[in-house]
Amino acid sequence: MYRYSNSQAEMIEEIKVKRELMIKSANTFGFTSDETIKYSQELDELINKYHRMMGQAAEPDEEVKFAIKKSIMIWPKALV
Repeated sequence: MYRYSNSQAEMIEEIKVKRELMIKSANTFGFTSDETIKYSQELDELINKYHRMMGQAAEPDEEVKFAIKKSIMIWPKALV
């Protein structure tokens, strides 16, 4: 089984924290607020960085998959 290094574990934690900030901002200020969009873009950057770091070596962590799925599910609501 593949084990994550400290930097990978830290990155997963950063993704989870950024996702929570984005969700709280969306609930407080709306899905299209500048703050929410900023958090969303930062989350995208973190997820992309994580994927680049992981390369083809391993399957993404289940927590990261969950964060990605949840982020995708939030944004269609902003378009309604």
